[in-house]
Amino acid sequence: MTPFLLVPGLNCDARVYAGVAQALWPFGPVTIASHQTGDRMETIAKAILADAPPRFALIGFSMGGYICFEILRQAPERVLKLGLLDTTARPDSEESTANRRRMIALARKGRFIDAIEQTFPRSVHEENAGSSDLYAIHRGMAEANGPKIYEQQQEAIIHRPDARPLLGSIKVPTLVVVGEGDQITPPDAAREMHEGIAGSRLLVVPRAGHLALLEQPEPVHAALKEWAAA
Repeated sequence: MTPFLLVPGLNCDARVYAGVAQALWPFGPVTIASHQTGDRMETIAKAILADAPPRFALIGFSMGGYICFEILRQAPERVLKLGLLDTTARPDSEESTANRRRMIALARKGRFIDAIEQTFPRSVHEENAGSSDLYAIHRGMAEANGPKIYEQQQEAIIHRPDARPLLGSIKVPTLVVVGEGDQITPPDAAREMHEGIAGSRLLVVPRAGHLALLEQPEPVHAALKEWAAA
């Protein structure tokens, strides 16, 4: 049995991985990491590694993918497999950083929910922008984390290093997943990771955006099961 370590994204908690955890559980024990320690990737990864199994299959969604790259920098020998879900190896762009600073400013002014509401439409496929169920999960996870953790995580994302030089050193079985309509970490970023990691598999999920694992769980779970069983 393979232990699985699942790292959530920005403003997410264990709920983002509820379906994934159930899908992977037959293959081994599943741990959903807490990523609430520190405002730099190095600190967050170190804290996660301190509580992680000795060796594990590693999955990261969005910000969780950035943390996965840092885990690979700190302890590559502990990672058995790698799953990268709607994430990127690129550093933050100037435009993204400016937008994050604007969202942080809103949260500091007591308008945290406004920031959450503004980010939802870009987090899903255009066909899912009116989904009350998806919005409820998105908002509920954000409220559970709160504005302080939101600011910490945004700072960690802003200051994350470029992970593209790391891609060629990744030798473990790797699955890259991206929603076809992902506006935050788009398909070209996924293809870049896929092309940089030898032997990796790429899944582009139809009718899904950044939250592909929640928008279209069936194909994502099927791909992860195949990856887990290999």
